[in-house]
Amino acid sequence: MNNAVAGFSKLSKEEKINWIANHYFSTPSEAISLLKNYWNTDDKIQKLHDEFIENTISNFYIPLGVAPNFLINGQYSTIPMAIEESSVVAAAAKAAKFWSTRGGFKTTVINTEKIGQVHFMYKGDESKLYLFFAYLKSKLFETTESITKNMQKRGGGILDIILKDKTNLLPNYYQLHATFETKDSMGANFINSCLEQFAKTLKEEALDYELFSEEEKNIEVVMSILSNYVPNCIVRAEVSCPIEELAEKHIPNPQDFAEKFIQAVRIAEVEPFRAVTHNKGIMNGIDAVVLATGNDFRAVEAGIHAYASRNGHYSSLSHAKIENGIFSFWLEIPLALGTVGGLTSLHPLVKLSLEMLEKPSAKELMQIVAVAGLAQNFAALRSLTTTGIQEGHMKMHLNNILNQFEANHEERILIKKHFKHHVVSHSAVVEYIENLRKDN
Repeated sequence: MNNAVAGFSKLSKEEKINWIANHYFSTPSEAISLLKNYWNTDDKIQKLHDEFIENTISNFYIPLGVAPNFLINGQYSTIPMAIEESSVVAAAAKAAKFWSTRGGFKTTVINTEKIGQVHFMYKGDESKLYLFFAYLKSKLFETTESITKNMQKRGGGILDIILKDKTNLLPNYYQLHATFETKDSMGANFINSCLEQFAKTLKEEALDYELFSEEEKNIEVVMSILSNYVPNCIVRAEVSCPIEELAEKHIPNPQDFAEKFIQAVRIAEVEPFRAVTHNKGIMNGIDAVVLATGNDFRAVEAGIHAYASRNGHYSSLSHAKIENGIFSFWLEIPLALGTVGGLTSLHPLVKLSLEMLEKPSAKELMQIVAVAGLAQNFAALRSLTTTGIQEGHMKMHLNNILNQFEANHEERILIKKHFKHHVVSHSAVVEYIENLRKDN
C-alpha cells in the first residue's frame, strides 16, 4: 500500500476490519474470520475491551496461569501470572514449593514515595528564582487543594516540592521536583493533574513577581509529567535457610550449590551482559503479575532497569550471601503499583486476579510482585547452576512445537515418550515428527 488512509479512526469497527483485510491480506475473508474468532461472545465484555484503546479490531490473548504455594510472611498465596513464555509459571510454582518448606518468603515495604516534575527554562538571576520559589511554594499547595482533597482523606497527597537547578546539564534548565503518596492507586492521573496546576501557578505568579525583570518573568514551561523512576518506592523480598536445608534431588551437596549460586549472582553484579539476562528473568515473574493485576508493566520495567543502573553501571537486582551457615537471597526493587482505579476496576480478569490475591492493598501487591520476581530468579539460577536452563525450558517448549506442527493425539503420546529420554531441541522434534509421519 502506497497511500495514507484518511479518517481511519472515524470508521466503524467493521469498516476498519474490512479495510485492513482488503488492503493487506490475499484472503480477506480468512483474516476477518480470525479477528472475529477472538472477540468475546459477551457483547458487553467485548465493548469494554474495545474502549480500552483506539482502533480496536480484536483481542490479543495471553495465557493467564497461576502459581500456588507462595508462603509470604506466614500466609499462603496463589499468584496469577499473565505471560506467554512457556516455562515461567512452572518455574515460579516450583520455587514457591521449594521455599514453602524452608520458611517461605519475607517481605518489607521500605518506602512508597512517587515523583513528578515540572521542567522549565528560566533566563535570569538564580538567586531571585530561589527567592521567588520560597514565596511560591505555599501557593503551589493552595492551588492544588481541590485536586488533593480526596487523596488526603485516604492518607496521601503531596509530600514536598523542591526547586532543582539543572543548569549544569542544560543552559537555563530548572525543575519543580515534587514527591507524592498515592496510597492504593498508582496515581499517574493524580500526579499529572497536580503538576499541570503547578506549572500554571508557576507561570502566573512569575508574571506578577516584582523582583523579576521582564525577561525573568517569562518562564517557559517545557513539560509537566510524573517520573516512572521511583527510587524511594522500594520493596524488599528475601529467602534464607541453613545451608544444609537446601538439599534436594538436584542439590546433593548444598554447600557447593550455595557457593556456586552466589558466584552466579556476583557475575551478574559485575558483568552487564549477564546482568541484563539475569534481570530479564526477574522481570519474567514481575511483569506477569503486574499484567495480571492491571498495572503498567512498561512503567515498572523502565523504573526497575533504571534502578539497576543507579550506581553508574547496569547490575544485578538480586544478591546472595552465606553468613554463619545461613544462605540468604534477596532483592530490593522500585515498584509503583495500584489496586484501585484504571483497569483494576474495569477489566474482569484483573478484578478476578485481585480477588484471588484477597484484594491486596498497593503495599501488599508490591510485596507479592517482588516475591514473584525473586522466585523466578531463584528457579533460573538453580537450573543454571545444576541441570542447565534448557532441560526444563525445552520440555515446556515441546508443546509449542507440537502445536506448530498440529500433532494429533497419538503422535503427541509417542513424541513425549521419546523425549523423556532424549534432549529436546526444535530440530530434533521436527526430525522425529517427520520420521514418524514418513513411517505412517
